Amino acid sequence: MRKHLVGWAFLSPIVAYLLLCYAYPLVTTIDLSVRDYTVRSFVRGGAPLTGFENYLTVFADPTFRTALLNTVLFTAVSLALQYGIGLAMAVFFSRNFRLSATLRALFLVPWLLPLIVSASTWAWMLNSEAGVVNALLGLVGVDGVHWLTSPDWSLVSVTLANVWIGIPFNLVVLYSGLRDIPTEVHEASALDGASSWQSFRHITFPLLRAVSTVTLLLGLVYTLKVFDLVWIMTRGGPGGSSTTLATWSYELGFGNALPRFGPSAAVGNVLILIALVAGLVYVRVQREREAS
Repeated sequence: MRKHLVGWAFLSPIVAYLLLCYAYPLVTTIDLSVRDYTVRSFVRGGAPLTGFENYLTVFADPTFRTALLNTVLFTAVSLALQYGIGLAMAVFFSRNFRLSATLRALFLVPWLLPLIVSASTWAWMLNSEAGVVNALLGLVGVDGVHWLTSPDWSLVSVTLANVWIGIPFNLVVLYSGLRDIPTEVHEASALDGASSWQSFRHITFPLLRAVSTVTLLLGLVYTLKVFDLVWIMTRGGPGGSSTTLATWSYELGFGNALPRFGPSAAVGNVLILIALVAGLVYVRVQREREAS
């Protein structure tokens, strides 16, 4: 009995943390999504139960399809570019050369900056009238692009900024995975006559599969909930062209004169469900891999 009590004593801080910071907000969000909350009932309580009416309202809204498509495109393109560029840079820095550690540290700067600083910087760089990007394009004879105010370019702009922020994370994790691969494996492949590309394709990349899966999963969860970057740069506009589920959830709950807490929570729960499905797929893949 004493050993069990000691064990629970060590577990109690993390259990309390999970209940307070995860379970309670999740239960509260679910409760918000199944009730008709107003500002008055949000403060005093007593909101009537509506079941799945808020979810049906959200799914019937044309903005939902736009926000869902933008979220999928934003997430897929961000993950592909972050992982691809991060992997290329990790392979490059795995070759120990002079100043490699210094350059690798400099590439961590985007990851360490506060998001409000990164978003404001990108908004200034992509400004249609005084942005440095359009100034550079003008030097090579290309007309200026309305990056943040054009429906065709707004989602591209926030995606580029998010890719820039996420590359350092992929670089750090994948570089650590590359360092864990024994050098003897590459030496043996070289002795067998394998080229650099063949060695990477058939040895390095398969051995990085576990690390890559974790990197992509964490990147997926992070990218799904990106809000401040999009909101600072475009506020989901123009005309909803860069609206994602995260920004739409905020706009429903806090961006209108009359807050709609129920639909806002419903959109947030859709994001949670997508992340949960991704996590379950990852767990299943890992179990199948361990079983084989």
